Amino acid sequence: NKQLVRYVAGMVPDSEVELIDLNDYELPLFCEDLEREIGKPQAAADFLAKLGSGNAIIVSFAEHNGNYSAAFKNLFDWCTRQAGRDVYQNKPMLLLATSNGGRGGKSVLELATNASPRFGGDVRASISVPSFSENFDVERARVSNAEINQQLADAVKALIS
Repeated sequence: NKQLVRYVAGMVPDSEVELIDLNDYELPLFCEDLEREIGKPQAAADFLAKLGSGNAIIVSFAEHNGNYSAAFKNLFDWCTRQAGRDVYQNKPMLLLATSNGGRGGKSVLELATNASPRFGGDVRASISVPSFSENFDVERARVSNAEINQQLADAVKALIS
């Protein structure tokens, strides 16, 4: 997912891209009891500020058991406690998912595509890249499947239009 989002972000013309790694926003597991005890963590506020500082958001979702990764869901839950339903701050979004499986993370992508607008996301496009190791040339750091590459280029156009 990191390789895919880096590649797609590089397709955006005339842009500065900042890749955000969820591992840089380590937080305890969210629960209301803990929130009462520790308050609102700075890491969640910092993440929200990063999202707010850009003109658009491109996310590539890892799929764990057909759902969001625990790292994403936990950070997202903490963010909703600070931003409510405005986590994505009305930014245009391009949503991606990939895996080595034939569905390419479609389950989590469907969840994210349906949920993001309820949290301030202006989803312009969503693309699943199946069989990542067969469709991505790691040495060249690019999608090797021409059809998928065109779908991604079209999605980038929708993002910036």
